[in-house]
Amino acid sequence: MSLIKSEREIGLIRESCRLVVETFKFIEQTIREDMTTMELDYEIDRYIRGFGGRPAFKGYKVNGKVFPASSCISVEAEVVHGIPGYRKFKSGEIVSVDVGVEYNGFFGDAAKTYAVGEIDERRRRLMQVTWEALYKGIEQAWAKNRLHNLSSAIQRHVEAAGFSVVRELVGHGVGRHLHEEPQIPNFGKPNEGPKLKPGMVLAIEPMVNAGRAEVFTEADEWTVVTADKQPSAHFEHTIVIREGEAEILTQGL
Repeated sequence: MSLIKSEREIGLIRESCRLVVETFKFIEQTIREDMTTMELDYEIDRYIRGFGGRPAFKGYKVNGKVFPASSCISVEAEVVHGIPGYRKFKSGEIVSVDVGVEYNGFFGDAAKTYAVGEIDERRRRLMQVTWEALYKGIEQAWAKNRLHNLSSAIQRHVEAAGFSVVRELVGHGVGRHLHEEPQIPNFGKPNEGPKLKPGMVLAIEPMVNAGRAEVFTEADEWTVVTADKQPSAHFEHTIVIREGEAEILTQGL
């Protein structure tokens, strides 16, 4: 697969990303206290399919493991890959939702963390810093810059705020497949890594813990959780590398 996408391919990825953005607007209106994660996933699946898309995570395979749901819904200490079930959302919690869509043979991907009801200042700040870190990374996403300048910018912003970046999980390329090269860590040394090139389509996704960086995977072999059980936040955009500023294909989350 090519790391560099043609303008035609970028146009098709843009269409997938447009449906991703509309799905998140729908989630904003739908998520509520006492709703189960499974109920929200059902509504997400119905919404995406109603517009002719396919939920990218449903049936996604890694080392023989099959993801059983249409979205990843991760509550509080769950970092990513939370499997929807019977857990009900409670006021004061933060919830990260990760959505991928396949449309006309190309993928779009994004994630957003929501507050359920009134949250405390620590969680509010965690969400804000993670959102800011995403844009710190995107600011470094321009042609001929080194990939790890993007990674380093995310890490510096997060750690300056007293939080931690997850190191075991990374962003990625996007195109005809949901996950493509290159891998995009959220930490790194400046001026290292490959040079970014125009036409690269990347999913930038800082995953930030309120406490320590360490995580583990639960017995379901999917859900990643903070080792210290402190809350985690996750935001993600799909972007295109340009000669100047990156184009954000999932703008409007």
